[in-house]
Amino acid sequence: MYVIKATLSEEARQKALDKILTGITSRGGEIKKIHDQGRRRLAYEIDGHREGYYYLIYFTVSPGAIGELWQEYHLNEDLIRYITLRADDVMEKIEFKALIEEQ
Repeated sequence: MYVIKATLSEEARQKALDKILTGITSRGGEIKKIHDQGRRRLAYEIDGHREGYYYLIYFTVSPGAIGELWQEYHLNEDLIRYITLRADDVMEKIEFKALIEEQ
């Protein structure tokens, strides 16, 4: 999961996403699926940012490359937050259940 700055133009945001994808593929990784979650409000303010563009990217890469990717992400000024988790299955569609309002 990657959160990119909401203040970027569409072209700059695509360039930031391409940089992430290139980092993965240049280390022998393969992109399986990208879910563009769009612009969303952050749960809390991060470095003055209240919103960001969320991307959920399923990919495969050797475990040794993860540390290299993280080092690269720390230098990426357009990336607000990221998290890398292991997933057994690639979800083709992401759906969230509606919250039940308490009365």
